[in-house]
Amino acid sequence: MSAPPPDAPPESAEDRSVRAVDPRSWPLALRVVVVTTLLSILAMLAVGAYLSSVIADGLYEQRRDRVLEEALEVRADLTETLTQLSGSTSTQQQDAINAFVQTSGGQGGGDRQEVALVPVETSGTVFPVASSDRTLFDEVDDEFAAAVAEQPDAISWRSIGRDDGEGAVSPALLVGTRVIVPGSGSYDLYLVYSLQEEQETLAFVQRVILGGGGVLLALVVGIAIVVARLVTTPLKHAAHAAERMAAGDLTSRVEVSGADELALVGESFNDMARSLEQKVDDLTELSRVQQRFVADVSHELRTPLTTIAMASSVLDTRREDLPVDLQRTVELLDAQVERFEVLLADLLEISRFDAGAVELEAHREDLDALVTRAVEDVRPLAGARGCVLDVRLSGVGMHAVVDARRVDRILRNLLTNAIEHGAGHPVMVRTGSDEEAVAVVVQDHGRGISPEDASRVFDRFWRADPSRARTIGGTGLGLSISVEDARLHHGWLQAWGQEGEGAVFRVTLPRRPGAELVRSPLRLERSFDRQEADADVAPTTTGEIPVGPDQLPDLEDPTTEGDHR
Repeated sequence: MSAPPPDAPPESAEDRSVRAVDPRSWPLALRVVVVTTLLSILAMLAVGAYLSSVIADGLYEQRRDRVLEEALEVRADLTETLTQLSGSTSTQQQDAINAFVQTSGGQGGGDRQEVALVPVETSGTVFPVASSDRTLFDEVDDEFAAAVAEQPDAISWRSIGRDDGEGAVSPALLVGTRVIVPGSGSYDLYLVYSLQEEQETLAFVQRVILGGGGVLLALVVGIAIVVARLVTTPLKHAAHAAERMAAGDLTSRVEVSGADELALVGESFNDMARSLEQKVDDLTELSRVQQRFVADVSHELRTPLTTIAMASSVLDTRREDLPVDLQRTVELLDAQVERFEVLLADLLEISRFDAGAVELEAHREDLDALVTRAVEDVRPLAGARGCVLDVRLSGVGMHAVVDARRVDRILRNLLTNAIEHGAGHPVMVRTGSDEEAVAVVVQDHGRGISPEDASRVFDRFWRADPSRARTIGGTGLGLSISVEDARLHHGWLQAWGQEGEGAVFRVTLPRRPGAELVRSPLRLERSFDRQEADADVAPTTTGEIPVGPDQLPDLEDPTTEGDHR
């Protein structure tokens, strides 16, 4: 039987794009590689940043200590030079100071340093300002000059950035100290040491770390891919084996190699598959034995039942000649023999379905005519229940290639079931069709069924209320046989209801056996308000059949069914 289409709408392109972005929908191997790569990148960034910071601090501190040592040497040389010039002329002293400044400053290379000598307004001989680079004074602000003046015996320093002449700023150290020479005056000595070489060293180290991190990341990704394949390949094999088992191949197994956890999973899967195969074989054999038993018992009971039925018939024909108490006994005997015959017939029919020995004898039929015939057959029963059969036939387009005997059995089972459970309320019968299918709906207004019961109502020997006494017999196999008849046509037989309101049964058959159904011409879920239900369907032919002593009001003016489920 073709399953009804799902209620959920088809997946849109936007939904597919969102699902593709959702990492939870990615393959396991891809997620392993992506997560490993991201974590490796974070770890490498953290390690690289730490190493770069440590190396930068080390280079800076090493260069700073060397600069301070050189500054002490320059101050000592300047003090010695100023001391030697105490007896010289001012011109000689000025030339010597300029020569000292030019010699000490302007050294090339990465250790380039600049020197500036600024006289302090004190007693003694004071020389003019001397500098190897006049831009050096741009770096000396009042705060730094005050710090140098406050600590005449110490060396002050700070980090600065200087224009390298190409528009870039290079790091440097500014060092200042005060030199006091008796007889020659006091001077502030300023020196600038370039850190360009250390900066280039740090940049080189960072490039090495970055390049090494890239190589390491590539290796980690490769390792992650290999590990992911090692983990997911056995899982894929297990998944394929499970899919084959789900498709019915119970001999499917997983190839197991090694003795690790994945091998243990494979062995457990194979053990489960073997156990499942054995249990399915046992259940299949049990079902086969059960079917054979039912068929054999049914056939074996035919002969004694025939004899009993003949004897019961003889007694029934002479019932008037028997005493009154025996007449009731003969009547009960005849009813139970008839019920027993129905039970045997149902059991034989079920055994044929189980054995796959049923065939469809399909011919072109008018479903409205079959419904009318079935209604006429159950009219006496409806009359005994005081039940009105509200029949609304479509009247057009109801021809289909069906097995009339099986369709008639479906309809009679549905009608009998509705009359039995309808508690004397009207039973509504509707027919409808579209280009692909024809359908019949039978609705009662009795005790109803719950959604849970609707899913089990076609099970064999199942009853919603086992304690409730039945008044017209029954084997509990009628709806089971009916659903098998519908499946034989590749159709649907479905149930729906509400407790305390009633139940609705709908049979949908394709116009030709074997065609796939995608929808039904009639709606299954519908209102239990009889007046509202009238407004739900508009047939072209009305077959109102009031039966029973109490005539109920007619249901008029239905409208056309427009919702297809």
